[in-house]
Amino acid sequence: MHLSDIKLDLKNSHTLQEIFVKFKTDGTFFEGKPFGTGHIHDTFLISTAESDLDDYIFQKFNVYVFKDIQKVQENISRVTEHLRKKIEKLPGSQPKRETLTVIPSKNNKLWHIDETGNVWRAFIYIPDHISYDIVDSADKAFEGGRIVGRFQAMLSDLDGPPLHETIPDFHNAAKRLETFYQKVSEDPADRMKIVKPECRFVDKRAESMKTIHNLGIEGKIPVRITHNDTKFNNILFDRYTGKGLCIIDLDTVMPGLVHYDFGDAIRTVANTGAEDEADLSKIEMDINLFKAYAEGYLSEIKNILNETEIEYLAFAPIVITFIQGVRFLTDYIDGDNYYKIQHEHHNLQRTRAQFKLVESMEKQYKEMRNIIRELVYQKGNC
Repeated sequence: MHLSDIKLDLKNSHTLQEIFVKFKTDGTFFEGKPFGTGHIHDTFLISTAESDLDDYIFQKFNVYVFKDIQKVQENISRVTEHLRKKIEKLPGSQPKRETLTVIPSKNNKLWHIDETGNVWRAFIYIPDHISYDIVDSADKAFEGGRIVGRFQAMLSDLDGPPLHETIPDFHNAAKRLETFYQKVSEDPADRMKIVKPECRFVDKRAESMKTIHNLGIEGKIPVRITHNDTKFNNILFDRYTGKGLCIIDLDTVMPGLVHYDFGDAIRTVANTGAEDEADLSKIEMDINLFKAYAEGYLSEIKNILNETEIEYLAFAPIVITFIQGVRFLTDYIDGDNYYKIQHEHHNLQRTRAQFKLVESMEKQYKEMRNIIRELVYQKGNC
């Protein structure tokens, strides 16, 4: 039985086939099935009956996480159109595989609202791709860095007004710390007696972790277009060549500092343990994966960055990892209202894992800085 015969869990029993015909798609609906492991939207792969036509990704959009579909979709449309124009000019390029393609609805909007109020959007499916949750080689790390650097570099000259800020203060270290200290003072879940060592960890580093944010406010680090969610499984690779194709999940594309993307990528790429690893002895930053990712990243963007951006690039992973730990700790103190948890102290476990990674990065910070400098200022590449 095809999924086209199965009703989705919608109040008015809409099917994927009924949603499919609301968009400017080519071909005939054949079947649809759940796709991917994302936690935000409900995602489906729609296959068409014609073998020579595109298949599609359809998503039921989560309006609780992203409050304004128009801002999100306008950002994605502007970014992908700009990328496509640049990619089309490159020899041997494959625009449909090297950037997302937004499919508008038949009433020329970038989304469709069904009769029950659910919001839907559509993209062309990129075939023969693979993504990775774990980075187990320098080659993968290099390609991941290259794709993120290419993404930022290609968008550095996007004309027009600034993109919308889809999640205000998403990587604002000062704001995250302000929220943290507010919850510390309130202690709503009566957990402060448990987290004194973690709070001391935060207190010791709080001011220094605002450095990149403050340099942005001062204008020494320019605001650019950043992805803001550069976890490694958001990068698609060609299944057969192993080359990076593009970065997906563009909901958080908005104005930001390049350090956000670089820092968050290293936090996930170079960590030898899981984000919530209970055995802290397993957590270190793999300096070889750091170097490979940085090499790929800088191969695309180093000629665009200014000296201050370069100077603080190695510090970015420490900041972003620290702030992620602070976010987990804030939620733990607040009673676990934001992140999904699997047990009572899951957010505290996550906090400790992130703070252990921060310590590993701090121990290797001098080497990280030297690697960045060598990659940027090596002979012939000044």
